[in-house]
Formats: sequence, C-alpha cells, structure tokens
Amino acid sequence: MKKLIINTDGGSRNNPGPAGIGVVFSTSDGEVISKFGEYIGTGSNNVAEYTALVRGLEESKKLEADEIECRLDSELVVKQLNGIYKVKDPGMKILYSKVQELIFFRPVKFVHVRREANKLADELVNEALDEAGF
Repeated sequence: MKKLIINTDGGSRNNPGPAGIGVVFSTSDGEVISKFGEYIGTGSNNVAEYTALVRGLEESKKLEADEIECRLDSELVVKQLNGIYKVKDPGMKILYSKVQELIFFRPVKFVHVRREANKLADELVNEALDEAGF
C-alpha cells in the first residue's frame, strides 16, 4: 500500500463525560479498508480526539503504508500537531507525546477536515457511546 488515509474522531457526552472514538482506514482512492469505534471511559472531547488518533496510528502499524495522512475534524488537535499551537494541558501533553512516538519514523501529515468529511468516524463514536449505554 502506498498511501493510507486515517480519519479519526473523538467525542464525549457532557464534556467531560462518557467518551468514544472512531477510526476509519482507507486508500487514497477512498476505499475503506477497515474501521472501528470504541468506548474509552470518561474524558473530554480533546482527550477523545487525541486517543482516536493514537489508536489509529497504533493500528496502522499492521498496514504497510509508505505515507500516512491523518484527517481530523478537531482544528485544535491538528494545529497542535502541526506546531501552530502549543499543548498546555498536562493530560493532552502525554497523548501528544504518544503521537510523536508513533510517527517518528514515517512521513505523516495532519489535515483538518470539516465534520461533513468525517461522517463515518463520527458515526463510529456515537455507536460506541450508544452501545456502552450513554
């Protein structure tokens, strides 16, 4: 596989509150390779966004890709990962560092997309929260 697209989303109900993540792997042609959603416990929207990205990057190790493009609808997280904003929250600093560890040896691009372009990942978040009873 040449280029892997990872769409991630995270959200919580009653921010902070019950949180879930959604991750979608696809080819550059838009073909969905795999997807998953998970309930991750209690957290903020931002922690859920980072957690979704970490889980996506961890799982991407199983897929051989020369290049990875991560698409998120969280402008804050994308700007932090692209060095435009500083990460100040201690909990988010840990997740930010984990992302840095996971991308160290690969070319990875972080792109902000509108919510409409991230629908499947968002649906997976909501399904995970619904299945967990929230």
